[in-house]
Parts: sequence; C-alpha cells; structure tokens
Amino acid sequence: MQQTAGSLPIYLQITELLIRDIAAGRLIDGERLPPEREMAENLGIAVGTLRKALSELQAHGMLERVQGSGNYIRAVSDPKSVYAMFRLELLEGGGLPTAEVLDVVRMRKPDGLPQFGTSADAHRIRRLRRLSGKPAAIEEIWLEGSYVDRIEREDLSESLYLYYRTRIGLWIVRAEDRIGLDVVPDWAPKAFQPLPGAAAVHILRISEDQEGRRAEISRTWLDHEVARYVSRLK
Repeated sequence: MQQTAGSLPIYLQITELLIRDIAAGRLIDGERLPPEREMAENLGIAVGTLRKALSELQAHGMLERVQGSGNYIRAVSDPKSVYAMFRLELLEGGGLPTAEVLDVVRMRKPDGLPQFGTSADAHRIRRLRRLSGKPAAIEEIWLEGSYVDRIEREDLSESLYLYYRTRIGLWIVRAEDRIGLDVVPDWAPKAFQPLPGAAAVHILRISEDQEGRRAEISRTWLDHEVARYVSRLK
C-alpha cells in the first residue's frame, strides 16, 4: 500500500478499510483477526503501521485486544469513520475509497442544480473515485462559493469532508440522496468504463452544513459493474 500526495496516512487508510469491511459484514462481531505479522504482510505494510491502525480501530470501540489471544472485531452501530457518508461499496462489499482530482475551478453556478447558498459562484470539483484501486464512480461537486475564495487542487485530500472540516471550518452534518439514471458526461476520464453518453446510476446529493444551510450539491455517476450504493439503517 502506498501513500500519495493528498492521501490519508497509511495507518488511517488501513483503519478505514477495516471499518468499511465491518460495516459491509465482511468482518463480523467477535471475529478473530489473523496474527499481526501475517496481516501486515498480506497488506504490504510494516507491523508498526498495522499496530497503529489497530490502535485507532480500538479507539473507535471496534477492536478488542486480548493479551495472549489476539485481536477481535467489535461491531458498533455508528462507527466514526472519515467516510461515514460515503455510500459506495464494491459489489462484494467494503473497499477502500480513494479519489483522483480531475479539476477544480471557481465559476458561476449553472442552471439546473437545486438552489444552494447565497453566492452567485461555486467551486466545481470533478473527481474519479476508486474502491480498492478499481474505478467505481465519477463525481462533480459544487461547493457554495462563500466558504472560501479559492481552492487549490493540491489542497484537497482524498476525503473532501475532512478537508472541509480542517481547512475551512465546514461540517457536513446532513445529506439527502436522490437516486436515478443519467447519461455519463463527456468529461468522464478513460479509466471510467461506462462511456460518455451511456446510461448509468446517478446520485444527486444535497448537503447541509452545521447551521442547517445548503452547502454543497454533488452528482455521482456509478459503474454498476464495479460498485453499488448502500445505505444501512441501524
């Protein structure tokens, strides 16, 4: 596993991967994890990095470490995950989300989007989303322009919501997802298999900030042969 510019630290990537595997039922409550050296070798990371990830999982209440016995999964109903609002999973469940920023530009809000914010401008962010390395979706995110004057491409981390919180003091606390069909836009990169003009599952998300204001509109086109949309009620 490698860390690239803008990506989460490797130990957090491992933590998030395990959290998503637990949420998807790939790891079940009470399951004993493999020995740490074996697990680290399978993941291609150092044992120290794995132990840091497991400590983070333990802090979330999702791991019990039993001296002389091993590490045991403890499923919780509401894990505090960086990707808690990311609803896409591989068809087999789970998968580590990563994001490749295609472009970032500040521009006038286009016609056709639901009303949001007070500024005439918004930041348009286009990204390719992968799950465990597989191209799964493309996103077009429109962030209300009054939160920040300018966003540089290199400023963005793989978790956009983490960037919002740490860099501009914006917390997305609620979101409404509307799922339907739409055609893949012409800006879709070649790595995304459904070709421009093809029909694809489409998710329109309207997100609100900590003050209850509409902060962001996003559009996601999903490759249904790679991933699915999942919302769990607990």
